[in-house]
Amino acid sequence: LNLENIWNDRSARDILAKANSNESKSAIVIGRGPSLIKNNHLELLAKSDYRGKIICSDGVLPLVLKSGINPEEYEDFFVITIDSQDHQKKFYENEIVIKNGYKIKGIFSTTISPEVYHAAKKAKIEVYWIHTLVDYDKGNSSFNYISGIMTKSKNHKNGLPAIQTGGNAGTSSWVIAWSILKCSTVCLIGIDMGYPLDMKFEDGIDHKFPKIIAETEAFKKAYPIIYNPEFKCECRQDPIFQYYSNALKEFIKKTSSKVKTINATEGGTLFGDGIECTTFRNFLENYSK
Repeated sequence: LNLENIWNDRSARDILAKANSNESKSAIVIGRGPSLIKNNHLELLAKSDYRGKIICSDGVLPLVLKSGINPEEYEDFFVITIDSQDHQKKFYENEIVIKNGYKIKGIFSTTISPEVYHAAKKAKIEVYWIHTLVDYDKGNSSFNYISGIMTKSKNHKNGLPAIQTGGNAGTSSWVIAWSILKCSTVCLIGIDMGYPLDMKFEDGIDHKFPKIIAETEAFKKAYPIIYNPEFKCECRQDPIFQYYSNALKEFIKKTSSKVKTINATEGGTLFGDGIECTTFRNFLENYSK
């Protein structure tokens, strides 16, 4: 369904061609984890002199713009959509996104919903395509191989670049920051990979589990409480966030020689090999302009 647009739009390879790997660059990846609001990180960014690259996961884009962060003030301002559901279109139909869309570059997976694509284009976002790797390499029967062949065209004779996503837009944004944009330092905010124990959810449900369930060993294994020694906080992970967190930690560990990863969430569950933890204020003071 996306093929005609993929053939005629730009490839993320165009961005890759412009990136100078010899130049030291930094990027801030913004997710929508609860630490983002709790620690006023968007307000700090809006008031700072930081002028590097900004990479937003799609779900947080409206909030970022409403916080007074102007895409024109940064070296590059990107939004990332990886998931294939229709509901992502609501992020691009937001009034403030429509107002600022022409200032924003979008890096989209070839498997996103066409409805999301059209909403982004209507907001005048400049679209660049990538592949998100889906299955193991099974030769000619692999979906990765088949989709790669299908998307080649006179505009993309060498095909599109492909990334491992880690299963979510936040991890994908981190991958894109160093592999496509060639940033040597990537700072994470709002990438929590878990929930604070006292978090109040938007749907009004407290998400507390009955004691008879919460005290079982099976529950504790499936929904563990993680203590973050760097930020001295506790978070609960569900099975999905356990997968996301473990994947991102593995990615960071394996690429620590290529990219410096700074976790400035001041919360969440990301810590360990290759991850430098600090406050966001400290990052901004060291990487402004």
